[in-house]
Amino acid sequence: MSDYVLSCCSTADLSKEHFESRNIRYICFHYTLDGENHLDDLGQSIPFEEFYAAMENGADTRTSQINVDEYVEYFDSILSTGADLIHLTLSSGISGSINSARSAAEIVAEKYPDRKIYIVDSLAASSGYGLIMDKMADLRDGGMGIDELYNWVEQNKLRMHHWFFSTDLKYYIKGGRISKTSGTIGTLLGICPLLNVDHEGKLIPRAKVRTKKKVMREIVERMVQHAQDGLDYSDKCYMSQSACVDDARIVAEDIKSRFKKIKGDIEINYIGTVIGSHSGPGTVAVFFWGDPRED
Repeated sequence: MSDYVLSCCSTADLSKEHFESRNIRYICFHYTLDGENHLDDLGQSIPFEEFYAAMENGADTRTSQINVDEYVEYFDSILSTGADLIHLTLSSGISGSINSARSAAEIVAEKYPDRKIYIVDSLAASSGYGLIMDKMADLRDGGMGIDELYNWVEQNKLRMHHWFFSTDLKYYIKGGRISKTSGTIGTLLGICPLLNVDHEGKLIPRAKVRTKKKVMREIVERMVQHAQDGLDYSDKCYMSQSACVDDARIVAEDIKSRFKKIKGDIEINYIGTVIGSHSGPGTVAVFFWGDPRED
């Protein structure tokens, strides 16, 4: 049994049952839906289907990160048990939550000077972040100590690939990532943007692919290009989606037909309410271990 706790944020987009089965602790971000405050509690209080249906019907969504006081209370609840802590945050390229986590760690370190507290910028998001956590749970359960695990994640986190496509541009327009004119033209042409997370943990557009059918093929091609050992990839693959599970299943079947050695089944999760507030419905993401993200 390890003498440390493995922890992350709700934005790792795994289910409550998954976190509990792997003995991973998590702390929740926040969001508002038409002005009402909610915890990003993995779909427990508001099912994801209802959340995305509300977005489709024009509901306003906003998000907020975990503040220092919340982190202090959360970290204290772990350290007070006598355990050490390694906590991974949502990518600094997407959120400033790591700054709050680091400030909180400094505060609780004064109360628990003999405890080890590691705060790690995951440079990851959604179930890619979750797949890193799952691998770390494997290593912890295999007997790896906290210091070695901290070094491992710092050395390997950029091998986690995140590829996304979206079939609905209106949320890109709403969020100001593309102009209304470009979005309107793109919608008329059936453009589906393909994006990934770069080495700074930022979401970067990589291609404008015309038609959903083509972008579904292209996202699998990116896995062929970048997966560790290519088509002989033998580790896990996770996916996440926002109210378009049928599209995700089509992509998953294509991946399974091409990567014969993949470990287990492909887990398809929901994109959570925080990341989903920005991506909107109609987004599919694929996550896998591969070559280092260098740009």
